[in-house]
Amino acid sequence: MPISEDFKSRLYPVANQLVEHYGTPFHIYDEVGIRQTGEQLKQAFSHLAGFREYYAVKALPNPRILQLMAEMGFGFDCSSIAEVLQSRQVGARGEDIMFTSNNTNQLEFETALADGGCILNLDDISLIDKVKDFPELICFRYNPGPRRSGNVIIGNPVEAKYGVSYEQIIDAYRQAKQRGARRFGLHTMVASNELDYTYIVETARMVLDIVEMVSNELHIRFEFVNIGGGFGIPYRPEEKPLDLAAMSREMGDIFTAFKAKQGYVPKMYMESGRYMTGPHGCLVTRAINHKNIYRNYIGVDACMSSLMRPGMYDAYHHIEVIGKENEPADQIYDIVGSLCENNDKFAIQRQFPRIEEGDILAIHDTGAHGHSMGFQYNARLRPQELLLKADGTVELIRRAETLEDYFATLNFNADHFSPSRS
Repeated sequence: MPISEDFKSRLYPVANQLVEHYGTPFHIYDEVGIRQTGEQLKQAFSHLAGFREYYAVKALPNPRILQLMAEMGFGFDCSSIAEVLQSRQVGARGEDIMFTSNNTNQLEFETALADGGCILNLDDISLIDKVKDFPELICFRYNPGPRRSGNVIIGNPVEAKYGVSYEQIIDAYRQAKQRGARRFGLHTMVASNELDYTYIVETARMVLDIVEMVSNELHIRFEFVNIGGGFGIPYRPEEKPLDLAAMSREMGDIFTAFKAKQGYVPKMYMESGRYMTGPHGCLVTRAINHKNIYRNYIGVDACMSSLMRPGMYDAYHHIEVIGKENEPADQIYDIVGSLCENNDKFAIQRQFPRIEEGDILAIHDTGAHGHSMGFQYNARLRPQELLLKADGTVELIRRAETLEDYFATLNFNADHFSPSRS
């Protein structure tokens, strides 16, 4: 399902004015839609004691977006120093932050555990001895291996570099207890952009089964389980959205059954990123070229540096020509950028109304893993970000990169090293 009709009704009538004021390309995000989705999540899982969303900062690491999350009472899922610092800049402290390690170095551990600390989520049993000041609260990321199947984005769990294996999980908590841990959580992440709600329900069942196994072996009580992210959004118009109500209801049954057996129930956390912001953003770009050789190409002033998902995953993003939504889609185009890579395409052999140079195109569902996955190949620079606010005004929340930014790392003090010779 492309961006909502409500978002379009507020964006499209002012799109030409925005283009005139800001230029193109730009990502623009919808405050109203983000807040509505956040409230839907909270309402759907309010029956689960202690439910909390930890927004996946990697999806859209912009301070204004993180501020919206904080205002809704959400925590932050972080995987780097910069993401931790950004979260702290909007007021997150201590257990507001879950830091999930991945080949983590000492500076990352020190930063995560400083300034009020965080929930430390270890990705590898070998990291236990590498955490110098071991925290009282510890969590491990569980990788079920052949016990579960993944999907095309996150891959087969057996091949995934993430997590502690089934065979290691009890020993991981045993070692953590020996290091002084007294509070415990369990995390997993086994799929990405999943639209089948039953897969996510089974993930909840899986983590509670592991909690039961570890609890019975080590006589520890788990404060929370984190079922990860992976909630999918329907990028294609014909796809059905995730059935949040059915998922919530069936998860409730699983947690109720767990409480009947164990006498308590852990809090449930999740770390949705794409689901929270993905449908509430779009990339606005201008048609600047029309090339007709073996195919008909429309060149736009954005490229993979603005949105790499189509080139990286062959991902579909719905595209509309603003002002021509009701015209017949009787032309077939590839919509392409300017990189010297042939996968720099936003649409391949797709039907559109006739596109003229100067037309404004909206590439939908870029509110997650759009700007944040940008890069500078071919020295192409990342675009600006805007926020369409609830009162109808538009705020610049990140300026476009400049050539000065690109060349900044080439300004440094000369340093020459001569190795000693024995």
